Amino acid sequence: MIAGSALATPANAQSDDVSVAGKQSEPVREKNADGDDIVVSGKYTIDSKIDTATGLGLTVQETPQSVSVITSQRIIDQNLISVADVIQNAVGVTVSEVDDVRNNFYARGFDITNYQIDGVPLAWTLAGGKGETNIDVSIYDRVEIVRGATGLLTGVGDPSASVNLVRKHADRTELGGYLTASYGSWDTWRASGDIGGRVTADGSLRFRLVGRYEEGDSYIDLYHNKKWLVYGTIDADVTDTTLLRLGVSHQRGTPTAPAWGALPTFFSDGSATDWSRSKSTSADWTYWNTTNQNLYATLRQQIGDRWKLTLNYNRMRNAEQAKLLYLSGTVDVDTGVIGSTYPYKDEGESIQNSFDGQLKGSVNLFGRDHDVVIGALRSVQKLYTNSFSALYVPDNPDFVADGGSTVPDPGFSPTPYLAVDQKIVQTGIYGAVRANLSDRLKVIGGGRIASWKQKGLSYGVESDYGDKGVFIPYAGVLYDIVPGIRAYASFTRIFTPQSEIDANLRQLPPIEGDSYEIGLKNSFFNDALQTSIALFRIKQNNLAQVDNDAPQITPPGGLPQQPYVASDGATSKGFEIEATGSPLPGWNLNFGYSQFSIEDADGANVNTDQPRKLLKLFTTYAIDKLTLGGGVNYRSKAYSEGVNPVTGGAFRFQQDGYALVNLMARYRLTDNVEIQGNIENLFDKKYYSQIGFYSQYRYGAPRNFTLSASYRFQ
Repeated sequence: MIAGSALATPANAQSDDVSVAGKQSEPVREKNADGDDIVVSGKYTIDSKIDTATGLGLTVQETPQSVSVITSQRIIDQNLISVADVIQNAVGVTVSEVDDVRNNFYARGFDITNYQIDGVPLAWTLAGGKGETNIDVSIYDRVEIVRGATGLLTGVGDPSASVNLVRKHADRTELGGYLTASYGSWDTWRASGDIGGRVTADGSLRFRLVGRYEEGDSYIDLYHNKKWLVYGTIDADVTDTTLLRLGVSHQRGTPTAPAWGALPTFFSDGSATDWSRSKSTSADWTYWNTTNQNLYATLRQQIGDRWKLTLNYNRMRNAEQAKLLYLSGTVDVDTGVIGSTYPYKDEGESIQNSFDGQLKGSVNLFGRDHDVVIGALRSVQKLYTNSFSALYVPDNPDFVADGGSTVPDPGFSPTPYLAVDQKIVQTGIYGAVRANLSDRLKVIGGGRIASWKQKGLSYGVESDYGDKGVFIPYAGVLYDIVPGIRAYASFTRIFTPQSEIDANLRQLPPIEGDSYEIGLKNSFFNDALQTSIALFRIKQNNLAQVDNDAPQITPPGGLPQQPYVASDGATSKGFEIEATGSPLPGWNLNFGYSQFSIEDADGANVNTDQPRKLLKLFTTYAIDKLTLGGGVNYRSKAYSEGVNPVTGGAFRFQQDGYALVNLMARYRLTDNVEIQGNIENLFDKKYYSQIGFYSQYRYGAPRNFTLSASYRFQ
């Protein structure tokens, strides 16, 4: 990634743990606007409850699945800017960079397709083509990642993980906030601000305003980016038992000369290429502008002492306007000419409107309280893309030339044609109960009745598929072996519609299967340090796999596409270990190791482009005014099988195992001012951040640095 400032020190007490000017201090308990107890100190753990997995409002330790939380302090310490940065550093998950805008996320070897904001499911376009994976995290208080299937809340039971982005809210009654500025590698600079406080004297109406502007180049030739965002929200205590939240965010990215796709793998003599990390397939006339908007309203009503009703409306708009260049094929060894040129221009948007309601509370039966949640969701997503035909296709571009492609702007027709026109409707009704059978034994049971319908056109491929009344069960059990050591098990069924097509332009059937997980969750030092170990088994039928026996297909009027085949019996088995928290005063730690294998019914490896082993470590230690930190991210070997287009022989696109080392240091000059430095990829490791996608590869970022300064006021 391009380094930049992430000194997003929250301006107020959030439902996760926040530091004051980087100080390490004893936990201080306060009440937030919901009346919940929260802890405000700079930690890597949270005490607040999460809804990402079950909707029951359980803590991380009470949730019968693997849960990782990237807190505000982690975002600050590791200088994390985008959602992709967060995923890159979270336990058990990976990022595959498609190009300068798009990213794919994975967990346990499978695509992550479930995303939420404040627990409300949302839909992203394929690989985040409208900038979704590059959304700035400065407007979020934390990011929750629940690994395993989460179909109870997200509608379809994808077995990888669910990512929940938790917004910053207007919790603070006293005026305060921060201003920060940074400068880093490739002339990248950022300016950020976050301010909040009360509007009325009694604090019943509060506001929060967050903004950021950034601009800079990249390690890749020609590329230049500008991005700005603003987020505003208000919290209103309408009555003593009624909370109203309204908010809106707007992010705009305008990169020039972005890569669309990646680097060609073969020369015309069949030998493999070895480009520099700065090599670009783009041209100076290209751009890929994205807009990400979110409008939301939440009404929360306390009903007596035991029940709470929450109603949400969420409108998500993701749009893009692009003029791009795609280069593919082999590169002539002598002339540097590349085989295929594809200029492209389009404009499009995805608009999702979601309405959901949730009733949560407890009932007393047989002398014990038991937790209950019921809810319903209706979501309608509409997508369109208008494409513009190139006036001509340039021939014989010189790809070897320095500074990017020499392909001139071909010009485009002023008259668009409708390339994408789709509507996706999802509805669901769900419910769950946590029965507190004893002080040590808890049992969770529930399910969702889900319906899904997708209809329309996408680049020459008609879709009209879905299902009604699919029941997705969820079951979990937790048992306290001794104080601080909890065993758990969970099960859920998988149902996931997929958009991949086969060589005959037919859409693959939905994925179906089962997901099982057992584990231990432990807490030490009065919950300051939390650890977990999980064993999982996931079986899927109809999982899309690249069809290496079929060439790329180009639907009429559409883009070149990779055909897929459905694989039956794909089974992922593995384990995960995580430790996070503060083993000693002033010491923050996050460590995770995960390992899995995936084979189909015939014993063949599946999704081999995903590393089977991941190790992630980051830690900081504060000594008075100085905080020092560092970490390492390790990925094992990954590869993609393909064919050498010149020789016709088999070819393996492979990235061997590698480790990236990162460092940070922060110094508090005064109670209000601190400076921070971050170095990523300390040893300047050259590695692939994507391999084999459309027979291409992409390099990850070389060594880079950021220097930043932050001023807090209260």
